[in-house]
Amino acid sequence: MASNRHLGRIIVLQSLYEYEFRTKAGDETADIDLIVAKDIEPYAKALGDTEFVYGLARDVSGRFAELDEILQPMAPEWPLDTIAAVDRNILRMGLHELQASAETVPPKVAINEAVELAKAFGSENSSKFVNGVLGTAYRQIYGDPAKPSSAEPGALPEPPKTKEQNVQKEAKTEVEA
Repeated sequence: MASNRHLGRIIVLQSLYEYEFRTKAGDETADIDLIVAKDIEPYAKALGDTEFVYGLARDVSGRFAELDEILQPMAPEWPLDTIAAVDRNILRMGLHELQASAETVPPKVAINEAVELAKAFGSENSSKFVNGVLGTAYRQIYGDPAKPSSAEPGALPEPPKTKEQNVQKEAKTEVEA
């Protein structure tokens, strides 16, 4: 079941990414259940427990603003709207699972799953950034001084740059030269 849950989280990440993109673009037809249904179709037999996928996608998409508000102070130097959408949605999923799923998903498993998603779908520094932010969330929620991961308190790595930020940096360098 663990690998099925991992596949389920991948599908949820894809669905949340599309849902966020479409809603920010003003697409009033964006429906998380329809997006999940489309994304889950090729994997339905291998996945088995599709209700986990639908439930996680619905819960996280319904809490975007609330989750963002909780996450922002954990990375104050990196406004959530400036980090990559993939990383933002991984953080939302991880925080939601830390807060709402502790009885079915151990907190350290939730963090590890988020870090694995960041390694697979984020950029070079995504996993470190996700690990640092969710490690902070873990300590705030559970008050556990023991580190659930390799993150140092208050020492968040720089979030990965988006393609637009890399292009802007290159253009600035060329102008200065």
